[in-house]
Amino acid sequence: ARISSEDPTFLTEREPSTGELLVKGLSELHLAVQIERIKNRYKLDLEVRLPKVPYQETVTARADGHHRHKKQTGGRGQFGEVYLRIFPKDRGEGFEFLDKVVGGNIPRQFIPEVEKGIVNAMKKGVIAGYPVVDVGVEVYDGKHHPVDSDQFSFQIAGAKAFAEAFEKAKPVLLEPIMNLTIEVPTRFTGDITANLNTKRGRLTGMEAHGDIQVIQAQVPLKEALDYSAQLRSITAGEGSFTMEFSHYEPVPGNIQQEIVAAYLKEKESGS
Repeated sequence: ARISSEDPTFLTEREPSTGELLVKGLSELHLAVQIERIKNRYKLDLEVRLPKVPYQETVTARADGHHRHKKQTGGRGQFGEVYLRIFPKDRGEGFEFLDKVVGGNIPRQFIPEVEKGIVNAMKKGVIAGYPVVDVGVEVYDGKHHPVDSDQFSFQIAGAKAFAEAFEKAKPVLLEPIMNLTIEVPTRFTGDITANLNTKRGRLTGMEAHGDIQVIQAQVPLKEALDYSAQLRSITAGEGSFTMEFSHYEPVPGNIQQEIVAAYLKEKESGS
């Protein structure tokens, strides 16, 4: 906070989906100088790296899930059973929870606990550990026990029924797509567009201003994290660019498989 007050162009922000502390500045050199100041002033050994990509998870189909949580350990047990259905919603619509239980199969006081379990599962993600977005969940049946049912039991049942349904509902990862505006001498235009093609980039506009070519494109954030170094290499330092978030869209299937496999490997190793 003190560094930011001394230099308002040096900003920090916590990325909720990855848990990382992001630092933002005017350039790589600017960031390097300020990070070195922090290390020296506070005698800190900081780990600095490119940020993780804040992917999201969602579904593309409807599916049902069910879980019975039952635990008996001598005294009062635990019991909660939930049947639910998951369905996709449009981008940006968020989460919708529908209570369709009739006949008191899940008592009124436990319905919010089912929703709480689902929301907690959404925060943690299901297939790759990223937050779930834009899904609807309809809870339509369940069972309870007059003695053993409690809040915790229905939270667990809701979370696990949700995870089961999610995995059956053709889940996809969503990735952030960035708007990239690049300014380079016209002689580098071909090299820049060729490089963008290797990054799954889509050209959205080109405009010449004298000897300067302005190239506009949309590129997945994953492919653009190190773009500053690549642009410097292509143009020998004569190019510049700006980048801002545009929207989320599904990750190609082969890349999703790689991300999920890496997540499962990390999960198995316990790191």
